[in-house]
Amino acid sequence: MILSLAAAMSSGGIPQNTTSSSPFDPSPLDPWLDPYPDPYPDLPGVNASSSDVPGRTYTSDLDLRPLTSQQDVSPWDVALCVTGTLIACENALVIAVLFYTPTLRAPMFILIGSLAFADLLAGLGLILNFVFTYLVEGEVVTLVATGILIAAFSASILNILAITVDRYLSLYNALTYHTERTVLFTYLVVGVIWLVCLVLGVLPALGWNCLDDQSTCSVCRPVTKSNAVALAVFFLLVFALMMQLYLQICRIAFRHAQQIAVQHQFLAMSTTKGVQTLSVILGAFATCWLPFAMYSIVADSSYPIIYTYSTVLLAACNSVINPVIYAFRNPDIQKGLWLACCGCVPSNLSLRPRARTSSDV
Repeated sequence: MILSLAAAMSSGGIPQNTTSSSPFDPSPLDPWLDPYPDPYPDLPGVNASSSDVPGRTYTSDLDLRPLTSQQDVSPWDVALCVTGTLIACENALVIAVLFYTPTLRAPMFILIGSLAFADLLAGLGLILNFVFTYLVEGEVVTLVATGILIAAFSASILNILAITVDRYLSLYNALTYHTERTVLFTYLVVGVIWLVCLVLGVLPALGWNCLDDQSTCSVCRPVTKSNAVALAVFFLLVFALMMQLYLQICRIAFRHAQQIAVQHQFLAMSTTKGVQTLSVILGAFATCWLPFAMYSIVADSSYPIIYTYSTVLLAACNSVINPVIYAFRNPDIQKGLWLACCGCVPSNLSLRPRARTSSDV
C-alpha cells in the first residue's frame, strides 16, 4: 500500500476516483446532467459566447446559469388587460347605441359619446400595453402605448368635466340653454378637448421620457417624474372645479324646489335623488383617481411596483364605471338599448323625449 502510494506520488499526483460518490456530482448516467456543459471548465471568469452554445445566455462572469427566454406574466398585467377588455366592450356598446339612434344627437349625448370613445381608447391602450410588454419589445412600441394611455385618460377626465359644465349650464340657464348650447358649439368643445389630449399623448415620443435617464423615471415608465407630477396636479385642478360646479348645481336644485310650492314634495324627492347621484359621481371619481394622483406626486420609480399596479388598476376602474353613471342610467339610452337588443321598449319607458330634472345631475 505504501509502495503504491509512493508510485502514485512519483507519477505526478494522487489518483482521482472517476466515479462520484456525491449525489450532487453529475455522472454520465445522471438524468439531470447539464445538456450544455461549460466549454471552459478550467477557466473561471471566462464565458462561452452565444455562438458556442446556441440559445444560452449568462447573467454575469460569476453566474453562468442559463436564462430562460420566456418572461413570467405578472397577474397585475393580466388584471389590467382584462379590465381593458371590459372597458372596451362597455363603451363600444354605448357608442353603437348613440350612433344608430338618430334621436340621440343633443349636445349632452355628443359629450357622452366623446367620453365613451375616450374610455374605449383607454381600454384598447391597456390591451396594447399588455401585448407590447410580453409579445413585442422595443422603445417605440413602449412610447406608443404610453401615448395612447395618456391621451385616452386625459380625454376621459376632460370629457367628464365638460359633462359637468353642461349639466350646470342646463340648470343655471334653463331658459336659454337650448339656444346657446348648439350642436356645432358642442362639437367645437369636443374638438378642443381631443386636440389638447393628443398633444399630451405625443409628448413622450417627442423626448419627454426617461428612456435615456432612468433616474428621472416616475412610477409609470417611461413618463418622467416632472411630467407625472404635472398630470397629477392637472387632475387635482379638474377635480376641484368639478366639486365647485356640483355644489352650485345642488344650490340651484334646492332653490328651484323652494320656489315652486305646488310641486314642493315632488321636487324635494327629486332633489334628494339628485344629491345622491352627485355623491356617487364625485365619490367614484375621487376613489378611482385620487390615490394614483397623490401617489404620482410623492413616489418615484424606486418605490415597490405593487403600489403602482394597484393605483393604476383603481384608476382604470373609473372607465368601467363611467358607462354606468353617464350612459346606462339615462332613460333615452336605455330605450336605444332595448330597441337594439329586443326591438321593443318596456312600458315603464316612454317613447317621448324626457325633460331633464334635477335628479339627472
